[in-house]
Amino acid sequence: MKTLHPLGIFILVLLFFGCQEKTPPLRLLALGDSYTIGESLSESERWPIQLASELSKKNIELASPTIIAKTGWTTDELQEGINDAPLDYPYDWVSLLIGVNNQYRGGDIEKFKAEFENLLNQAVIFSGNNKEHVIVISIPDWGVMPYAADRNQEEIAFEIDNFNQAIYEICVNYNIRFIDITPLSRQVSKHPEWIASDGLHPSGIQYSKWVEELLPLFKTNQ
Repeated sequence: MKTLHPLGIFILVLLFFGCQEKTPPLRLLALGDSYTIGESLSESERWPIQLASELSKKNIELASPTIIAKTGWTTDELQEGINDAPLDYPYDWVSLLIGVNNQYRGGDIEKFKAEFENLLNQAVIFSGNNKEHVIVISIPDWGVMPYAADRNQEEIAFEIDNFNQAIYEICVNYNIRFIDITPLSRQVSKHPEWIASDGLHPSGIQYSKWVEELLPLFKTNQ
């Protein structure tokens, strides 16, 4: 019985592993507005990009996220952005964060509910109907930012809470994960470094705190 030469064994090992298909990185579709696009920040400071970076450190590969978001967008404008985007779904994960501009413009909350529900239904479709991998993030409270110093901050907080309550109830109805980062956003008086240079939006440091809230989802639901 012939003994296989070490070189032959080495070649067989290379062939074996070469034939194994490498697992492709996960893909995230992030839908939203200024909070998702990272207004006033560099691309690397956006929370979806930070999320990919942190997951990589934990050996969970997430491709560069597909972001459909623009500063100032309301629910209907996000819908237009989605309609115009060449989406390649299903995605492994889909996030949705929208509504602050509906509140800012004094939009009707019932109209918002209908439009948000439609966006959420699409997010589920984009995930390949995998509700476990759809994430809805609450609206931060911009009323606590320096930009709003001369405005009625209590009224803003009240309206933000109403919009978030509507979002939460829709998520419960659809059995979709709701990540409440609003309490975090209200801690800027203790953490001025959480405020971007424009005095209105979160800084990259605050977004890193959001990412800490999101990471456990990816650890347990890959």
